[in-house]
Amino acid sequence: MLNEEQIYQMETLAKEILTLSRNTLLVNLRFLDSALSRLEYKQYEEPNLMTDGKYLFYEPKTVLQTYRLEKEASVRDYLHITFHCVFQHMYIDPSINRLYWDLACDMAVESTISQLNLKAVSAFREKNQAEILKILSKKTKVFTAEMIYHALMESYPDEKQAATLRGYFYADNHEIWYMTDEEIEARFGFKRQQSDSGEDSRRKEKEDWKDVAERMKMDMETFQKQRGDQAGNLVQNLKAVTKEKYDYSAFLKKFSVMGEQMKINDDEFDYNFYTYGLNLYGNMPLVEPLEYKEVKRIKEFVIAIDTSGSVQGDLVQKFMQKTFNIMKSEETFFTKINLHIIQCDAEIQEAVKITNQEEFDHYLKNMKFHGFGGTDFRPVFTYVEELRQKKEFQNLKGLIYFTDGYGMFPAKKPDYEAAFVFIRDEYDIPEVPPWAIKLVLEPGDV
Repeated sequence: MLNEEQIYQMETLAKEILTLSRNTLLVNLRFLDSALSRLEYKQYEEPNLMTDGKYLFYEPKTVLQTYRLEKEASVRDYLHITFHCVFQHMYIDPSINRLYWDLACDMAVESTISQLNLKAVSAFREKNQAEILKILSKKTKVFTAEMIYHALMESYPDEKQAATLRGYFYADNHEIWYMTDEEIEARFGFKRQQSDSGEDSRRKEKEDWKDVAERMKMDMETFQKQRGDQAGNLVQNLKAVTKEKYDYSAFLKKFSVMGEQMKINDDEFDYNFYTYGLNLYGNMPLVEPLEYKEVKRIKEFVIAIDTSGSVQGDLVQKFMQKTFNIMKSEETFFTKINLHIIQCDAEIQEAVKITNQEEFDHYLKNMKFHGFGGTDFRPVFTYVEELRQKKEFQNLKGLIYFTDGYGMFPAKKPDYEAAFVFIRDEYDIPEVPPWAIKLVLEPGDV
């Protein structure tokens, strides 16, 4: 049983070890200064490191034991937790599978740390991780938590396997990530600072970490020149957390036009006259409701599909299904439409006209891909211009081109909006011409 003096010494030493670990990282990774200075130390009773994005929770005895067994492990654990925060792993969808997400997050940060090739963080567990990460690299080229999560769900459907793997990458307890502010207060005996609500404070916290990631991304240029490929996974994760979020449904509405739709127009209907007529004549209202309404929806549209050899057919199928699901919403499309679906590699392979949802449904069920040659975007724009000259379109607002982006673009801007849609399976997305719109979706978005 320790006396008060011994307890005080142990607590003091534990805090000094944490500070030493942080300073070691600062010396070796100067671009991490803003990230490392954000976490506040908070002592608690349980023998695991933990963070909620604001505090670094630690138990003094465990910190001392880890340091005594392996000094590098203490530094690595500190960096592990810091990267969780920078990559925003604790701000997650509540419906996510916790076991696979915890493992994916640990794999993302451990692989990033190992790739830095720093002696100060070269702990023993790194050797045990190498073979597992090598196998995983065959499933995903991008080592972000999101991409690893999907790869793990496919590769290890047995949760017992996933739980076993977690032991090789474990550094901290993630339980607090899934707790409400009330649960945190009951468990740890402190109340998180809040603005209007706990949700608002966490949103602010997340934005602060995103700002840190943005600054780190800018500072990485010098580090990359010094380290080269050793920063690859770190750069990927920074790009992932600082990327823009896209709503494909909202994006499609940019191409909508005004038109009449058969629908009772409650906005222009006077209920006073209507009810007066019913009261006066029984079942005969004085004013009938208007049976049409001016609405803004998509009526004429072109979807171009890149069917070159580098484009994955299953992703194209999912993209088309996603578009169809949005199309079925009568808040987006008119009942009668003029939709042209064009398959093209280096030349037009197929062109189909769709006039209603039933035809689109039939097209999806019987969809076959043609081409698989090189990539040239110009034939699609030439073909669409020919259709316009033939008066096939009355008021074409836009074209969406699903592609991997590696092809010849038209030199001139068309007379309608053109968007190139990419599915992000890596983070080196090709550039598009200044006149084109660039839309990047995650595999989970489709």
